[in-house]
Amino acid sequence: MAFEPPRRLVRALGESAPVGDDWLERLPEALQQAVALRELTVERVQMPGGRSSLVVLVRRADGTPAVLKLAPPRARPLSERAALAHWAGLGAVQLLEDRAAEGELLLERLHPDVSVRSLPEAKALLEAAGTLRRLWVEPPEGHPFETVAERTGRQARAMRASADADAELAALVDAALAVREDLVASAPEHRLLHGTFRQSKVLAADRSPWLAVGPDPVVGECAFDLARLVRDRVEDLIASPSGAATTRRRVKRLAESLDVDQERLRGWTLFRAVESGARARRVGRAGDADLLLEFAGWL
Repeated sequence: MAFEPPRRLVRALGESAPVGDDWLERLPEALQQAVALRELTVERVQMPGGRSSLVVLVRRADGTPAVLKLAPPRARPLSERAALAHWAGLGAVQLLEDRAAEGELLLERLHPDVSVRSLPEAKALLEAAGTLRRLWVEPPEGHPFETVAERTGRQARAMRASADADAELAALVDAALAVREDLVASAPEHRLLHGTFRQSKVLAADRSPWLAVGPDPVVGECAFDLARLVRDRVEDLIASPSGAATTRRRVKRLAESLDVDQERLRGWTLFRAVESGARARRVGRAGDADLLLEFAGWL
């Protein structure tokens, strides 16, 4: 099977690859084996695809359309599997097999080229928020998921290291870390969260109008999950003369619609924007970093 991984995947994984990691080099063989094991017929690789996994549109032996997803260990595919199994299709894509092959997920086929991002902005935010609400459930007992405090603590250490090497970042990082410290000390609830939720993670489906895909699940407060949605279409916000005011209205509207404390949502939005901006700057994506840090400055 002739195969070349999507450029976006190669670029993104190259930014975060540990020394000696050869997952991309082994990917063609892994794909061939996964397809053969399940007697799948490959239709096409989804383009441009994701930044942490390979998504392949396939058909099962009985002709049922499906999606085969292959992800490296650092993308936490076992955690994704556990979350999808717990949601059992409520608000999210369904697993199609029980086997726990490392880094391999066989999923129901949604409409991969149609996300809520295709809707007008106000409608897209409404539909995305409604989907997200359905995912906020009690985590399973003895769950394997990272907590918000654990994940953001790890991120905070990387942010501090970036700020130490970049004076321009220091003030924003200081503010973001101070907000994080206050937030993790007083979390109002602990729910299973999507972890990386945004409009492009909500796809059109047949059994429900919209379903979420691609979680990087975490357990913590709902405001953390909603914060990533606040900055969706950040490039449009930055380009607009009313971007700062629009952002503040978006925080208020989303907080009210999902019964989330507005100040906690603002705080997590600040932290997550600065964290993403610092990471983008660290790996040389200067344009993305500038957008994110300007956005963070509005908060």
